[in-house]
Amino acid sequence: MRVEIVTAGSRGDVAPYTGLGQALRAAGHQVTLTTHDNFTDLVTTAGLDFRPLPGDPYAAQRTAEGQRLHRYGGSLRGTVEFASQGRRYLDALGDGLLDVGVDADLLLLATTTAPLGYSVAQRRGIPSIGVFLQPVAPTGDFPPVLLGDRSWGRRGNRLLGLAGSAVSARAYDRASRRLRRRLGLPSVSLARLLAQAERARWPVLHGVSPSVLPRPTDWRPGLEMVGYWWPASDPGWAPPPELTEFLRAGPPPVLITFGSMAVLDPQAGPAIGTALRRAGVRAVVQAGWGDLRVADDDALRIGEVPHDWLMPRVAAVVHHAGAGTTAAALRAGVPSVTVPAIADQPFWAARLVRLGVGAEPIPARRLTADRLADAIRTVVDRPEHAARARGLAERIATEDGCAEVLAALP
Repeated sequence: MRVEIVTAGSRGDVAPYTGLGQALRAAGHQVTLTTHDNFTDLVTTAGLDFRPLPGDPYAAQRTAEGQRLHRYGGSLRGTVEFASQGRRYLDALGDGLLDVGVDADLLLLATTTAPLGYSVAQRRGIPSIGVFLQPVAPTGDFPPVLLGDRSWGRRGNRLLGLAGSAVSARAYDRASRRLRRRLGLPSVSLARLLAQAERARWPVLHGVSPSVLPRPTDWRPGLEMVGYWWPASDPGWAPPPELTEFLRAGPPPVLITFGSMAVLDPQAGPAIGTALRRAGVRAVVQAGWGDLRVADDDALRIGEVPHDWLMPRVAAVVHHAGAGTTAAALRAGVPSVTVPAIADQPFWAARLVRLGVGAEPIPARRLTADRLADAIRTVVDRPEHAARARGLAERIATEDGCAEVLAALP
C-alpha cells in the first residue's frame, strides 16, 4: 500500500511520524512523509520519501505575532490568538495540499492537517485516518489541551471542548472552502464536514500512551489512545567526544532543552545559569531553535542529540513540555522540570505533576533563577520522583503504538 503521512508544525509535530513511517515501511508499505522543507533531512535520513509543504515554523515564531503568542501562553486569550494567527497561514497550507494523495492509497493526517486533508482524501477517493499527537475531541474527563489542565467539571470540560472545536473549525473554514473549490468539490462549511466525519466515526488514533493519559470514558468508538510513536533513530549517529567526556567526568547532569521554541526571553539564559549554580548541579544545555546560551563552568552546550540516547543518562530534564519532549522524558524514566509557554505545553506540564514525575510547572513568562533552582532540587532530592518515572517508563515500554496503527489500516 502507498501511504502518505501529512503533518505541519514544529519538529515535535514531525519527528514521531518518522518512526511510524519506518514501521509502515518495514511492514511492506511505501511511505511518503509530507511536511515543511525544514525537516527534509529528518525524513530522508529515516529512509522515507519526502514531499514538501509550504511554511517555515521557525520563521513564524520569530515574527511579532509569534512573539505575542508566546507572551499570552496557555490562556484563553492565547487560544483565541492561536486560532486567529493560524488563519493567515492556512491558505498556503491548503495550496500545498493540492498535490497530496495523487499517488497514495491512504492518507494519515496529523492534528494540524486533518481539517484540510479530509477533503483531499474525499477528492482522491481514498481512505484516511487521523494520527494525532494531542487529544482534541471534546470530553468531560479533562479540559481542552489548549487551556491547560484546570478542570471545569465534566459538563464544563465538555462544553469548553465543543467551543474549542468550533473555534478551530472557524479558523480553518476559509482555507477549507478555498481548497475544496480548487479540488472541484462542493462548497461545504468545515463544521458540517467535521460533523459528517463524526457521524461516519472517522478513525482517529492518538500517539499518546494510555498509561500517561487514559482514553476518555465518553469518547465515541473510533477514537483511540494507541501509545507513542517514537522518532526514527539514525544508525550512523555517534555522540560527540566532548559530550561523552562531560558525562563521564561527574555525576549525571540535568538536561536543559527547549526544542523548537524559537522565541525565548533574553534573560532566560542568565536566569538558567544562576539557577544551575544555586541548585549545585551540572548541566547539558541543548541550544535548540532558541539558540539558548547559558554561562556556567559546569554546563556543556550542545546541538542536536537524539533524546533516546541522552535522556537516560541525565538526572532530570528541564523542558517546555511539548508533546514530543514530554514523551521522550517519560520514555527515559527521568523526572521533569517544565517551563511551558504555549499551545498544549501547559496541559502536558500539569499532567507530569499529576503522574508524580515532575515538579510544579514554571510558566515561561514567570521563570526566575530561584524558582528554577528550587524545582530542580525538588526532583533531584526526592527519590520518589525518579522511582515513579522509572515505573511509568516500564509500562510505556510494553506499548506499541505503531502496531496499533498497522492493525487499523484498511
